[in-house]
Amino acid sequence: MKLSLFIARRIAFNQQKSFSRFISRLAVTATAFSIAAMILTLSFVNGFKAAITGKIYRFWGHIRLQQYEPTKAIIAEETPLFGNDTVVQYIQHMPEVASIQPFATKSIILKNKETIEGVLLKGVDKHYTFNKLQPFLIKGRWPTFPDTLYSKELALSTTTAQKMNVNINDSIYVYFISNDFSATRYRKVCITGLYKTGIEDYDKLFAIGDINLIRRLNNWQPNQVGGYEVTLKTAIMIDSINNQLFDILPVDWTSRTIADIYPNLFSWINIQNVNERVIIIIMAIVAIINLITCLIILVLERTKMIGVLKALGANNIFIQKIFLYHATWIACMGIFIGCSVGVGLGYLQQQFGFIHLPEESYYIAVAPVLFIPWQIAAVCATALLTCFITLILPTFLIRKINPVKAIRFQ
Repeated sequence: MKLSLFIARRIAFNQQKSFSRFISRLAVTATAFSIAAMILTLSFVNGFKAAITGKIYRFWGHIRLQQYEPTKAIIAEETPLFGNDTVVQYIQHMPEVASIQPFATKSIILKNKETIEGVLLKGVDKHYTFNKLQPFLIKGRWPTFPDTLYSKELALSTTTAQKMNVNINDSIYVYFISNDFSATRYRKVCITGLYKTGIEDYDKLFAIGDINLIRRLNNWQPNQVGGYEVTLKTAIMIDSINNQLFDILPVDWTSRTIADIYPNLFSWINIQNVNERVIIIIMAIVAIINLITCLIILVLERTKMIGVLKALGANNIFIQKIFLYHATWIACMGIFIGCSVGVGLGYLQQQFGFIHLPEESYYIAVAPVLFIPWQIAAVCATALLTCFITLILPTFLIRKINPVKAIRFQ
């Protein structure tokens, strides 16, 4: 064993009460707190972004294919396009694509004896994968679709149901207004299910029903749809897949990512990255300052020992190594404890969800946690490297210590 490492271990594991021992423990605690805060910040921000984007992707998929209309609002009743089986099958066989499903939307007015409410009817067909929406279902079931005509069943959001004071199995009237406002038609439908995404823009705006009803009211052909929603297996390659789809689509079709359709939601999500960086930088500065302060105090308290070692022939580099080993041990202990505490608290939040959020503001009721292993490893490795580099500076104080004065130092 190296002599410098041996001396550093004796100092580090010295059981005698001293001010340096208290400072070392304080530095370990401060470092652990900083590392835990950084890991929890990353985990909460990751969980928050994954939870919100997951809700958006579940409801609308990752990419939307529609008729190309540059002057028309994106969130509106669509101009119909004829289904293209060749394009649909090609997209279905892309390895990154989980599903491609038709949809259409139409403005409707819901009316019962007490009140009226305007929403957009999202029409889907009998092959629609309601499994991805299952986490949103609060009560009842999703609509079922007959082989002929259209379904007279509807799923409402809990927000709309509360405004209209209706529940599952209640009947309401749905009014459809034609484009020229010359005629108004209505249908009586049954509410089969209530859902809640937690995203106010969706819960206030959409009801879910049969696309065949929209076709019938709009006088569309059986193979006409408002568009297709494409769900990917992972959102990592959403932009590149969108570019690929744009190149293979018919001339009068276009593709947009959901981030292009709902830019405000995604801009708000991306703001969390700024908060994440600010907290990590502050915690890193706290950890570095504490370790530097700790090492300076350790050097000053061991001034007499430094003088004795110099008098015995030890050079400055040898003595510097002693304090660097000691400080590195403090940093490693702080990082290990901080990592354990951060991961442990995050795991407890995953299991028990004791941190709650106002859903109307954050779109989620419980603070989500998502651990990304490489991020945790990067935090620990970067913290250790940064601490080691910054700890070299205080050790240069050793070069200025005179052995004669140091031995007499009280």
